[in-house]
Amino acid sequence: MATVSDADGDPPSDVEFVHEDDGRVTARHVESGVASFGDTEAEALRQLADALDSHFGDGETIDNPQAYLAELGIDVEIGEDGPPPWLE
Repeated sequence: MATVSDADGDPPSDVEFVHEDDGRVTARHVESGVASFGDTEAEALRQLADALDSHFGDGETIDNPQAYLAELGIDVEIGEDGPPPWLE
């Protein structure tokens, strides 16, 4: 069972940390519900910052998403419904 940081205290106003059973830490932005994880609270916060940038549209624009994913070694297969909205 996961536990939330400072479970007996007042909940954090902006970010909460959940310490998972597998040792990972999840950081969740309370207002938006966006969450990410890492091996430490600091790493989870760094990942959360990137996720929030993406969520709020403040991330970097990728000119050719398929080429970018291929460069990362991610094989993208476009189905009959066309590409997902984030690749358009």
